[in-house]
Amino acid sequence: MSYVAIKGGGCAIAGAAAVTEYLRTEQGLAGGAGGPLQIEAILHQLRHLVDRVVSEGGVYHPQFAALAIKQSLGDTLEAAFALRAWRSTRPRLTATPPLDTSRMRLIRRISSAFKEIPGGQMLGPTQDYALRLLRLELMDESPEAFRAMARTWLESCPEARLPDTFPKVLDALRMEGLLPPITATLGETPFDITREPLIFPVARSAALATMSRAETGSLLAIAYSNMRGYGDVHPTVAELRVGYLPVLLPHPVTGELTEAGEVLMTECEVVAMFEPAVAGGKPVFTIGYGACFGHNEVKAISMAILDRALQKGMQDG
Repeated sequence: MSYVAIKGGGCAIAGAAAVTEYLRTEQGLAGGAGGPLQIEAILHQLRHLVDRVVSEGGVYHPQFAALAIKQSLGDTLEAAFALRAWRSTRPRLTATPPLDTSRMRLIRRISSAFKEIPGGQMLGPTQDYALRLLRLELMDESPEAFRAMARTWLESCPEARLPDTFPKVLDALRMEGLLPPITATLGETPFDITREPLIFPVARSAALATMSRAETGSLLAIAYSNMRGYGDVHPTVAELRVGYLPVLLPHPVTGELTEAGEVLMTECEVVAMFEPAVAGGKPVFTIGYGACFGHNEVKAISMAILDRALQKGMQDG
């Protein structure tokens, strides 16, 4: 495409911005219940939307992600671009060491590869088993009914608590010799896609970093076409985890690793076809990995599928 320079576009651009703001605020003219959408309401009632923008924006700031959703009128692409633009203005203070995801404080943990897994499966918050029927009562939900629903759940919770952390499924498979051993990567610097240009073929860390910030729908489409179309990879979810991962940073004085906070993350590990034995060893299954900010299972699973496909493509040439 080519672009043609024109004059007199400033007024039109300003008018477009003004009418967009009018569409956002016109409900206030009608009176009644019409009012500004509060950031807290977006954070808690549209949490999956916020998590998607956090992931695609590439910075963990749920409050600003909710703000970006509000100012973009719910356009996730525009919201993610706004969050990326804000991220580019922030100074880089330090880098975290590799984080151990087995320390994740889980709210959901499932596996489709095995019925029974070490520690058991935990469904957690999910709509996988909900009826795809419109709940018409939500169209006129009163504040009393809104609070009563949360209160009922709290009162019905059993006193017995589940453990915060669970063992990794792949660790059990690795102990049985079904997976290759973890190769040491000490001293290997992860590829920084924000500072270095992507020159193909790229390292695995560059591909994972790029996919972790990619648009969710695009990853889903490519991963699905890989399984159902031209690809030769059809993996199974060995473990899908959603939870809060502690972030460790070196203390500015002592240098010891100190927990600075935690981030909500989704992690997926898939098991694919086995590789033939080499040098007299046993055949082992291959794995793919995906992880992203927020509760975004579609993205993490798609990442893991494409990670495995990229590894196979690089290996086979």
